[in-house]
Amino acid sequence: MLTLAELGWGAAVEAERASMDEPEGRPARVARIDRKWCTLWAEADEVLRLPAPEDLAVGDWVLLGDEADRIGARVPRYSALARRHPDGTATAQVIAANLDHVFLVHALAAEPNQRRLERELVVAFESGADPVVVLTKADLTDDVAGGVAAAEDVAPGVPVHAVSGRTGEGLDALRRYTAGHRTIALLGASGAGKSTLVNALVGEERQRTAAVRAFDGKGRHTTSAAELVRLPDGGLLVDTPGLRAVAVWSEGVGLDEAFADVTSLAEHCRFRNCRHDAEPGCAVRDAVEQGRLAGARLRSWHHLHAELDALLAEQAEHDRAARRGRRPPRRGGPAEPES
Repeated sequence: MLTLAELGWGAAVEAERASMDEPEGRPARVARIDRKWCTLWAEADEVLRLPAPEDLAVGDWVLLGDEADRIGARVPRYSALARRHPDGTATAQVIAANLDHVFLVHALAAEPNQRRLERELVVAFESGADPVVVLTKADLTDDVAGGVAAAEDVAPGVPVHAVSGRTGEGLDALRRYTAGHRTIALLGASGAGKSTLVNALVGEERQRTAAVRAFDGKGRHTTSAAELVRLPDGGLLVDTPGLRAVAVWSEGVGLDEAFADVTSLAEHCRFRNCRHDAEPGCAVRDAVEQGRLAGARLRSWHHLHAELDALLAEQAEHDRAARRGRRPPRRGGPAEPES
């Protein structure tokens, strides 16, 4: 018989519930959302299927109404993995909620895409959960160390693990992150080996896998909706569909943490608001010239900083349109750099 603790209820969720004006109702957790319906897990192995409010995400905690046939309120999230909404408006789309760790999954069979990883790190740090880089398919390469080093170059201070879902190599290290009924989410492109990793962690063929195309290393989408999955060690996992592009959604905190090396150097710039462009006394540019910081890192920082500035401007325009009762503008957002 499942308890709330085994579903992920802990001190962080309890603190959020205590902050609510009306914290009444029986807790349940969102396991899956299909169109306008959601599947909920409650204690004692109860499973419910109810209409889903628009602002609900997998991993959310809700309080049920007296009749248990409706959702009374959503408990505030202590973390939320979000990206820019794919409809082009300057709004956020929450992919998963109440996470403790976000696994950023890349395949070692091909060289990790450092630029994509940087964007994923911004999204993960902004969520409030702790990012972990997971390099899959370690059994398919002779240069595991090279792949790990490439990831560490753009993920300073973030744990990096090389694993194989087929041989089991490195999986014990990943299981430590779910101890104590903690929740993790997997974020990665199609073909990165997410479904195979999910199957290995769950211990059964939970997710259907598909062959990766040989000509470009990309896989077919084998996961069509985010879903909460229970793990044998007591933890929980949110599997997410493969994302071809990661449109960042950040208030600046995620960028600072994802580029901790740039942020640390910036503390020594002559001007506090230095943009690391043409200002005199820029410690960041000096580090690039001296070979202590890769030029590609600074270019990525500039690219993402400009993207976030544009996002803030769009948000302001979106808010003005909403106040005037007009349809919010839709834009595609900047394209993800490939290298």
